[in-house]
Amino acid sequence: MNELFLKELKDKFGITFRNLSYLEEAFTHSSYVNEHRDCHIQDNERIEFLGDAVLELTVSRYLFDHYPDLPEGKLTRLRATIVCEASLSQFAKEYGFDTYIRLGRGEERMNGRNRPALLCDLFESFIGALYLDQGIEAVLDFLRQTIFPKIATGAFSHVMDHKTNLQEWLQQNGEIVIEYNLLDEVGPAHEKEFIVEVSAEGKVLGKGQGKTKKAAEQAAAENALFIIKTK
Repeated sequence: MNELFLKELKDKFGITFRNLSYLEEAFTHSSYVNEHRDCHIQDNERIEFLGDAVLELTVSRYLFDHYPDLPEGKLTRLRATIVCEASLSQFAKEYGFDTYIRLGRGEERMNGRNRPALLCDLFESFIGALYLDQGIEAVLDFLRQTIFPKIATGAFSHVMDHKTNLQEWLQQNGEIVIEYNLLDEVGPAHEKEFIVEVSAEGKVLGKGQGKTKKAAEQAAAENALFIIKTK
């Protein structure tokens, strides 16, 4: 394995692999294996399969813990945006993984090092290799340094920020005052639900319910967007 890459992993993320064969497998594309059949090496397709599952689990747990007001459907959409091809391929390039993957000559000529699908698989393969080498806690530690801070700072908030989406939709042709009004609070104190309606220019656009006022406002904005776009 490339010594510079090993140093970068240690310096940037505090990662030192115990079994380098996992890392070598993760960074070996099938095109390279096809051109080196006599070497009896393994491509990263199987380890990518494992990494995909580990990444889904760890990101799901993070979202479950940090977004208690989001229902299952919104959590699913948010997770899908985080672990999609576009996001993971961007992560792979950001952390320099694209530099060190072993490609066949044909794939190299076809600019495979910049192919989003290939880079997405590479990132998942790295997660799989790290999990095999050091377990789930090492994966979580890596994600705490990389992906989780992006989530916390709102890099994917466009997926769930319905209020902003509604505002942008309504104000395409100029400023419009949008108001969120609390209609009711229902349920016992420890399980209270808030009901909110959103209106603009005196017209009610939608209603929503949530465990907090903010969650109810987001639900109302989502409902309004659905009504507007389906008319």
